[in-house]
Amino acid sequence: MAKDKNQLLRLLFIDRKIREGMRGGLLANCTSMAAEYEVSPKSILRDIDYLRNQRDAPIAYDSVKRGYYYTEENYALPAISLNESDLFAICIAEKALKQHEDTPIYQALQSVFQKIEASLPEKVSVQPAWVENRLSVVADHQTRIDPLVWQQLSDGLHRNRLLEIAYLKPGTEAATVRRVAPYHLVRYQGEWYLVGHCHLRGKVLTFAVSRIKESRLLNESFELPEDFDYERYGGQRFGIFAGEKEFEVRVWFDREHAPYVMERQWHPGQAVVLDQDDGLILSFPVRHVFEVKRWLLSWGRGVKVLGPPELAAAVQAELAAMLACYQT
Repeated sequence: MAKDKNQLLRLLFIDRKIREGMRGGLLANCTSMAAEYEVSPKSILRDIDYLRNQRDAPIAYDSVKRGYYYTEENYALPAISLNESDLFAICIAEKALKQHEDTPIYQALQSVFQKIEASLPEKVSVQPAWVENRLSVVADHQTRIDPLVWQQLSDGLHRNRLLEIAYLKPGTEAATVRRVAPYHLVRYQGEWYLVGHCHLRGKVLTFAVSRIKESRLLNESFELPEDFDYERYGGQRFGIFAGEKEFEVRVWFDREHAPYVMERQWHPGQAVVLDQDDGLILSFPVRHVFEVKRWLLSWGRGVKVLGPPELAAAVQAELAAMLACYQT
């Protein structure tokens, strides 16, 4: 009889609580276990029946102590075998968790992993030491987020409640107070961003969560527009920000850089055309050229902007300003 993974964790939990009760003298029952695991007593009772009938668990109920115990103390649940791919996936996920270490979400995710680890049997078929020593995840540089701000954003998203935020734009000294309907949270290159309808500007904007200095959850509710879809909303962007005007970016890469460009998908709508000199032309639509400019500058002399003119002018201006810094 196949059982899902959620029930498997409950079975391990029930086995542990029964053994703890036997050692401590205060036996566990359906009510106490259900309250701790946050399920109904009927779910615990069904799981105990499953252990008795399907796993041959010698579980008995003591009517005097009002709890369950094993009549055979040496009984053990059948071992859980983790194959290589299962364990590899778990170890990678735990290492990837460290990317969130400086964010409020880290403690919640860490708690989930601790519950999983506590539910696993003492012995598994594969040892994870080789993964610990031979695999690493290099995290992006993290921004710091106020835990209270994060909690209120989460509540606003979950309950469809308006937020009042004090937002500090880059290059400004004073924060502006805005009423925002939170639509979506997205993480990009070490920063969390809030996408929502700004009542001050009258349109959907993207806010860096680390720049929200204060926030307050309001009593007013909002309806998420039926036509809002983040994948469609961000489909024509390069990076995280979007503007009103759409541009067709065309960039030439020389033969030295072309292989590296070919290795990745830089935009869902990109097109690549090889040229006669073993270079290539990469093109894609965007609605904001700021992040494209910063990306192109990272390639150095092996790239040239073919269009649009606004992007070429922005790159030229940045290069001129950079060169001026080194002139004596």
